[in-house]
Amino acid sequence: MRHRIEQLEAQIKAESSVGSDANPAAAAADLQASRETLLATGGVSVVGSTSSKSASTSTSAAKPESQTASTAKAEPFAFADFTWLNGNPRTKEPAFDSKFFTPEIRADVDYTYDFRHPQDDTISGSSEVFRANEVQLTQMGVGGDFHYDNVRARFMTQFGMYSTTTPRNDSSYSRGQWNLADAYRYLSEAYGGYHFDALHGINVDAGIFMSYVGLFSYYNFDNWAYQPSYVSSNTPWFFTGVRTQIFLSDKLKIEPWFVNGWQSYGRFNNRPGIGGQILWRPNGKLSILGNQYALGEDALGVKGRVRYHTDDSIQYKYYDDPTSTRLSKAAFSLTGDAGCEHGGDAQAGTGVSCAGNSAKGPKQSFLGFMLYNRLWFDKDLFGLTLGGGRINNPGRYLVLLPPINGATATSGTPYFTENPGDQFKAWDASATVDYMPSQYFTWRLEYDHRAANVPYFAGPGGVTPPGGNTGAPGSLLPGWAPDLRNSENRVTGAILVKF
Repeated sequence: MRHRIEQLEAQIKAESSVGSDANPAAAAADLQASRETLLATGGVSVVGSTSSKSASTSTSAAKPESQTASTAKAEPFAFADFTWLNGNPRTKEPAFDSKFFTPEIRADVDYTYDFRHPQDDTISGSSEVFRANEVQLTQMGVGGDFHYDNVRARFMTQFGMYSTTTPRNDSSYSRGQWNLADAYRYLSEAYGGYHFDALHGINVDAGIFMSYVGLFSYYNFDNWAYQPSYVSSNTPWFFTGVRTQIFLSDKLKIEPWFVNGWQSYGRFNNRPGIGGQILWRPNGKLSILGNQYALGEDALGVKGRVRYHTDDSIQYKYYDDPTSTRLSKAAFSLTGDAGCEHGGDAQAGTGVSCAGNSAKGPKQSFLGFMLYNRLWFDKDLFGLTLGGGRINNPGRYLVLLPPINGATATSGTPYFTENPGDQFKAWDASATVDYMPSQYFTWRLEYDHRAANVPYFAGPGGVTPPGGNTGAPGSLLPGWAPDLRNSENRVTGAILVKF
């Protein structure tokens, strides 16, 4: 907006240079009136966020100088305040901004108390919480958005637990040379792109960007809860590829994707994945999101096994009284996911089927949901979130592998197999209390109960052999077994910062 105002000021000053010498008061009034008109029409863009699993997106760029305020198009999703959404940061303005760069700084520090007290302090089956009974830096990120002359770029670093735990869940780096996990581990987002002044804006970006699948943001500051349910926690946190954001109006976005694969730096086999998103916000109370993914062969070393997934969410704010010192706001979110895999070699034991158990292989599918309700109190000073969900994932192809004896998504582990037909059903519930004295800061306290139909969570004996990891990652050790349980209960306290 500031860039467009500067252009308008220069144009008016040039056109009225003679008149302003004769009547400076009139020239000043004309300039102020034009500025107010521009502000009222929302004629240019700022860096905003339309995210699920956090994709900070610059929705458009400065309009050409020839476009006047009266014909400028509305900024996408700028007609209402959407900071209440789960997965969106609640900061209403950046702490610092400039014509060329908008910086961003994030810090996420937590302490998790696990009621089972695993002796190795390791938490299994989570993409947000990793160690128990210790203060841990989950993420420290520094970066921001570049924006000038319709050119866009964004990067965010990730130091702390995320720089190790996120790459270990991606096995695509094992195919080929040049270790992609090491190359990218300290970057959560890094892309460049260009904005086209068509429709209400078109952005084309390429690089590493946050996945939209799963509603919750990769950054915990943006979310209603610290530990999301399985539908979000087990779906991808990033994509590497190309996206095109097409804003058909200020209320509707369509976004095709071409990506290397499902949460992958490289391709798993010989076929990349495609997908896309439709985001519709008809008013300030409702947000409807649909994400689709298809065609990727995303089982490392298993050619011909194709994955499909649909992820769909609705969020609705059903109460809003910003002046109330009691209940000031209330909203809910509901997400449903479904998917499957088919193909592979039935004779080699890698074949699976979407339709059910057959000669082609056992059923390999994913079905789940999560539901959260959020209440804000005392002019949004406090927050309370209650929620949870369930999944059913025969074949376990989206189940996070427990890090038993250093196991990774590449190594696998004989102690928790992910073979075709292996059953996995899980459910969870959580209660989250937030204290938010500043738009840039959150104190969070959360209780989580998680359960599964098979032993999955770390028990008192932990998942690390005596003396530490032994042999290659995921090795079988005679005479030793991890202590896995069917449920876990834990409490997390966190400090969350975003500038």
